[in-house]
Amino acid sequence: MTDFELFTERKVAFYTALTDAGPVGPFNTDTTLKYSKVITNIGNAYNPSTGFFTAPVRGVYYFLFTMGGSRTGYMGVKVYKNNQRIMWNHEYKTGNWKYMTNSVVLELMAGDEIHLVLPSEYSLHDGANNQNTFSGSLLFTL
Repeated sequence: MTDFELFTERKVAFYTALTDAGPVGPFNTDTTLKYSKVITNIGNAYNPSTGFFTAPVRGVYYFLFTMGGSRTGYMGVKVYKNNQRIMWNHEYKTGNWKYMTNSVVLELMAGDEIHLVLPSEYSLHDGANNQNTFSGSLLFTL
């Protein structure tokens, strides 16, 4: 890598939490999750009003999401790259708090979008303790 490439390398990292409102869902239709509590957004690639992360450069990115819920029923999220589902994690819970965490490493082109969707009839719960988070970072450019 040249000195010029080192100097121009992009820094991209974000860490968000869903809401302070408590219960989220269930809804009658799949719903894009908008993680409105932005704690870190270096590079401004995450948009809290849409819930979408947009890759600013071609590279390899790491994403991590944690889900928490307390209601009996299903909790889970679908992970989308552009408009194609690439992962679906879900679990049935029985009224006690339950958590799930997963991650993915993806090669993205500049402009590719990543977002999380709450499936219809599923629910999560988030509050001041940030039980539902979504984060990501650029590992390296290509």
